[in-house]
Amino acid sequence: MKAKHYGAGVILSVALLTLAGCGGGGSGGAASPSAPAASTPVSAPATSDDTRAASKGELKVASTNLGEIVVADNGMTVYYFTKDVKDSGVSNCTGECLVAWPPVLTTDDNPSAEGITGQVGTIPTPDGKMQVTINGMPIYFWQNDKAPGDTTGQGVNNVWYVVAPNGDMIQ
Repeated sequence: MKAKHYGAGVILSVALLTLAGCGGGGSGGAASPSAPAASTPVSAPATSDDTRAASKGELKVASTNLGEIVVADNGMTVYYFTKDVKDSGVSNCTGECLVAWPPVLTTDDNPSAEGITGQVGTIPTPDGKMQVTINGMPIYFWQNDKAPGDTTGQGVNNVWYVVAPNGDMIQ
């Protein structure tokens, strides 16, 4: 009987990881434009532990096991979602996808980006915030990255990839 419970746990874990990766359908959606808020910094996702402090307002370059990559100023890695469309002005990660892959947010129309040669901008989110973009692609954090420099989201479901300083997707 114990083996059956263990098997069910493994199946449930795989199903949850698949959902978190947003690789299967259901993550599409459109953002509606709304007015930006007053100027404040880029922010990292809140976590129950203190391993990720809030970002203070800029993107920068860090050296990792994947080479030079873009991170928030708190050191947390940022990712592209291959289901997003460059210059579309919307994110295709919606609903549960945003729980696993929180957007990199700012309220500054011109987020600072030290060492980033790709073009940094913003798009509106459905809830009226501004998501940071690089070369017209929205960027995200990964909930399972726990420390600065973690790149555990790289290649998840073959749709999530780390961002290079020039805005290329590292695959």
